[in-house]
Amino acid sequence: SHVPLLCVSSQAGHNFYNVDMTYVKQLCGTFLGGPKLPERVDFAADMDLPDNFDSRTQWPNCPTISEIRDQGSCGSCWAFGAVEAISDRICVHTNAKVSVEVSAEDLLSCCGFECGMGCNGGYPSGAWRYWTERGLVSGGLYDSHVGCRPYSIPPCEHHVNGSRPPCTGEGGETPRCSRHCEPGYSPSYKEDKHYG
Repeated sequence: SHVPLLCVSSQAGHNFYNVDMTYVKQLCGTFLGGPKLPERVDFAADMDLPDNFDSRTQWPNCPTISEIRDQGSCGSCWAFGAVEAISDRICVHTNAKVSVEVSAEDLLSCCGFECGMGCNGGYPSGAWRYWTERGLVSGGLYDSHVGCRPYSIPPCEHHVNGSRPPCTGEGGETPRCSRHCEPGYSPSYKEDKHYG
């Protein structure tokens, strides 16, 4: 079998020459230098660690571990990273007795300045603090009608051509905070909260 090679020359240049730095910072999504979480150091030198480890096979009854969510045209990687890890940790900690998709929409829209600027970037440490102090409700993917507050920003193609429309850039309009579940969902918003 033969694989054809495509030779393309590239040219170094200024990608962001004469561009406002606030725009460049919006592309990053996560703010550094935000509130710090307490450090925890465990010495693991005497532990026998495996050569390979796949959390999907270790915890097959935790479906969120293998789920890939799409943040759409919103700089919400800080919120997605947090709620995906939180969802996985809840399932692993309860030995799959509790499997919940924690709502990125709830965190993104309701955390406020404690977490950053919504679709224009945020602090992962603020997200974890918000979960422990205020709690987060459930919520699935865009248009899934799963959970109390599913994600409201449609998925898009990130830097590739595909079946969905192209993303319009990071940033965008942050959804409004709503402390109500979508119609037809029960329990109530307050009763659906999960805390760290």
